[in-house]
Amino acid sequence: MAKIVTMGEIMLRLSTPGNERFIQADTFDVNYGGGEANVAVSLAGFGHEAEFVTALPDNPIGECALAALRKYGVGTKHVARCGERLGIYFLETGAAMRASNVVYDRARSAICTARPEDFDFNAIFQDAEWFHFTGITPAVSDTAPALTEAALKAAKDHGVTVSVDLNFRKKLWSSEKAREVMTGLMEYVDVCIGNEEDAQKVLGFRPGNTDVTAGELELAGYVDIFNQMADRFGFRYVVGSLRESFSASDNGWSACIMDGRTREFYRSRRYRITPIVDRVGGGDSFAAGLICALAEGKEMKEALEFAVAASALKHTIPGDLNLITKEEAERLAGGDASGRVQR
Repeated sequence: MAKIVTMGEIMLRLSTPGNERFIQADTFDVNYGGGEANVAVSLAGFGHEAEFVTALPDNPIGECALAALRKYGVGTKHVARCGERLGIYFLETGAAMRASNVVYDRARSAICTARPEDFDFNAIFQDAEWFHFTGITPAVSDTAPALTEAALKAAKDHGVTVSVDLNFRKKLWSSEKAREVMTGLMEYVDVCIGNEEDAQKVLGFRPGNTDVTAGELELAGYVDIFNQMADRFGFRYVVGSLRESFSASDNGWSACIMDGRTREFYRSRRYRITPIVDRVGGGDSFAAGLICALAEGKEMKEALEFAVAASALKHTIPGDLNLITKEEAERLAGGDASGRVQR
């Protein structure tokens, strides 16, 4: 199986029990997660050699985050120990027409203090086949873009395939800042994942006649944007998840992909997910499924169907992590959505 490296921040997640509001909660449920860490856990569960690169404080909470990764088979030998704190995020899970709400407490966390010299990227990418990062990592601090670019340069020096999930986070940086930083990093990317809103706010690409805030899918807008992105950056694949938010508890879920060379465009099967147990990490599980399938040599349509199925299943699992097997995702991708008891 492939050695796949991801780099980013793992955080302590404190979420209200059930669907309680923050003001109601007397306790919080504890989990650990974060974009690239979630991807690494999924890939380890699919049988790949997943290595997660991050910085953690040298204290008991940092050890808890490490233990959470190791529990699921993720490699942590390249984790730097620096800084004084682990980033935290608070989650209030919505229901029906009430949206979920996230509050970040991650300023000056360990990854924000990390420098390129804290990591031996030559060793990290030795024998690696794939590197994945997201638009969250360069957004966490003023020094994070340089760290991200150092990792990308090393990955390309080692002939590693690079994927990015654009993942715009308006609570971390502005669209203008995201565009300034992320556009320069795209020269290293082979597989770009991002919906229409990400493409517009992170890279400045606008669909011809589609309103990305309207909440309605317009595939012509994706074809338009994907062509623009492939023309500009020469991506091998351009990929987007398609979420239809009927409510916080009820979503339509599918995805689309374009081959940047042939311009073949394909949309996956659509799933209706209701009731949603936890949608946090849904995009990460999609990215992990896509990476897994492409790294194993699957053609793009089969890879996309596997990724969408894996991500649909994630919506049924509490916490950030997609704790499913490859066989479960393959069974759903093959058409078995019955949910029958397996015995």
